[in-house]
Amino acid sequence: MKKVDIEMDDELRPEYDLKSLRVRKVGPKRQSFKERSIQLEPDVAAVFPDSESVNEALRFLIRITQEHKSTFRGANGND
Repeated sequence: MKKVDIEMDDELRPEYDLKSLRVRKVGPKRQSFKERSIQLEPDVAAVFPDSESVNEALRFLIRITQEHKSTFRGANGND
């Protein structure tokens, strides 16, 4: 599809920067207001290609910490 530049003669104030607007996706992939959005730091995001891999790593960490609760409590002195 060819991009066409259209000049509009309107009275939109210059402080309204429409390029920074975020458009919500329509359809099943759109975000709902109930979903949580978490932003990863760049160094962490560089390791994970998508949200599924982040969730998998976090579930693994949760499982490991739950399996070794007594070990972690003993190491901290919180029996």
